[in-house]
Amino acid sequence: MKHLLSTADLSRADAVDLLDVAEEMSRATAREVKKLPVLRGLTVVNLFFEDSTRTRISFEAAAKRLSADVINFSAKGSSVSKGESLQDTAQTLSAMGADGVVIRHGGSGAPHRLASAGWIDAPVVNAGDGTHEHPTQALLDAFTLRRVLAGLPASGPATGAEGRALDGATVGIVGDVLHSRVARSNVHLLTTLGARVVLIAPPTLLPVGVSAWPCEVSYDFDEALAAHDFSAVMMLRVQQERMHAAFFPTAREYARRWGMTDARAAALGPDCAIMHPGPMNRGFEISAAAADSSRAVVLDQVANGVSVRMAVLYRLLTGQGSGAAASTAQTAAGSGTEGEA
Repeated sequence: MKHLLSTADLSRADAVDLLDVAEEMSRATAREVKKLPVLRGLTVVNLFFEDSTRTRISFEAAAKRLSADVINFSAKGSSVSKGESLQDTAQTLSAMGADGVVIRHGGSGAPHRLASAGWIDAPVVNAGDGTHEHPTQALLDAFTLRRVLAGLPASGPATGAEGRALDGATVGIVGDVLHSRVARSNVHLLTTLGARVVLIAPPTLLPVGVSAWPCEVSYDFDEALAAHDFSAVMMLRVQQERMHAAFFPTAREYARRWGMTDARAAALGPDCAIMHPGPMNRGFEISAAAADSSRAVVLDQVANGVSVRMAVLYRLLTGQGSGAAASTAQTAAGSGTEGEA
């Protein structure tokens, strides 16, 4: 695997391997000294053309815990504001010796262009491109859900999930599917891992061609809750910054019909988890009580994001899988050769 651009490119074996590597990383970083020396001497560039908090910090923490040097690039205050193209930016980074590039861009397909154009000879990780995909978010969601299904703590060091997929799980994804790269990546990945996916949204917030996706579609949240025994319900943020038309009457109407209200949260099955990629609009797509309830695993998703992104960077920059990751973690723990600060 040279790049991670789309979850549609991952086979079931590749996806399970990445999740297993993330389990090893989760245990390794639970030690007193959290760093591993596996990427020492390599440089990872976080190339962010869009604003981000969780994703950028998560990738930075992941790279540093693997002992890589990290360069954070933000389009604001850079030569991009002077008209520099993506090609010129990429070639500049290549000349500076970037060993891996994590890119977040407002244009759908930008990471694919960067990876295929020959501008840079380094692994490329898609950290979100337009309304297209966000593969590492889907991986951390699958990691969290796999823990929940196995009856394990949703985050932190644990054993018992390795080798598992998501066969038998049913996941509802609710809200602004039209503008959501998270929804697209999750539909591909969850289906590959054996889960059944149900998209729930108003017709105006579903993309053209959704009938061809490997999932079911429902327009009524309450009907979907009555018809399915969900393992998890993932609420999507309503991306009003991408909306240039009226997709629903009012915010109050949207919350009433498609929001995770207190009543809907109470109607969920006893083992159903509430998920959200963040940031949350409390009182809009999800109530404060639901977001803070014991069944919500939103903060666990954030915590798991570091381990999953460590796994992705390790896999791409070393070409090694879960067995080598376990050996590396055990060697570092036994010899005290963790990465330097």
